[in-house]
Amino acid sequence: MSAAQVRPRRRPVLGVLLLAAGLAFGSGFVWFAHDALQPPGKPGQADGIVALTGGSGRIEVALSLLASGHAGRLLISGVNPSLDLARLAYASGLHVPAGVASGAISLGHAATTTTGNAEEAAAWARANKLHSLIVVTAGYHMRRALIEIGAALPGVRLAADPVLPPALLRPASFGTLRLLLTEYLKWLAVEIGHAATHPREIV
Repeated sequence: MSAAQVRPRRRPVLGVLLLAAGLAFGSGFVWFAHDALQPPGKPGQADGIVALTGGSGRIEVALSLLASGHAGRLLISGVNPSLDLARLAYASGLHVPAGVASGAISLGHAATTTTGNAEEAAAWARANKLHSLIVVTAGYHMRRALIEIGAALPGVRLAADPVLPPALLRPASFGTLRLLLTEYLKWLAVEIGHAATHPREIV
């Protein structure tokens, strides 16, 4: 059989593979978008809370969790190096709840990426001997954050408390869909990159 006779048979197989890949990608995106839009559940109790800066509502939610006794310590990761807690609160219009000791709140100034957040959280958790964390970030960012932090802290239990930012209040808008697609691609890249890391416990 000549090469010219074999080649046409490969085209239907390639088409099926491309269709399957497209369906898998599309289905994954629908799942990711639905997951990102879910309201927060009940994070329960943990040793510490990690809030990742970069979006509205995250620090407020983390402070509320700390004030209500969900954990005894809070790390706010990715804070501008020029800001201490008082200046951060003033610049962001935040109010530290009464009864929360300033010593219970730590600021991380080194992180500028999600990987940096994970490294900052890992160093803080090890220094304070924490074995469980509540992670606070936007819903669209949560899956990637959990992978990164889980890889940096194998064996530490992670609980998600996602924030629904204003950007997701109109899920069918072009801007929101573009944001979700961008985050979906970032999550896929990180998921593939960390496929061989140690198992992590995520609840």
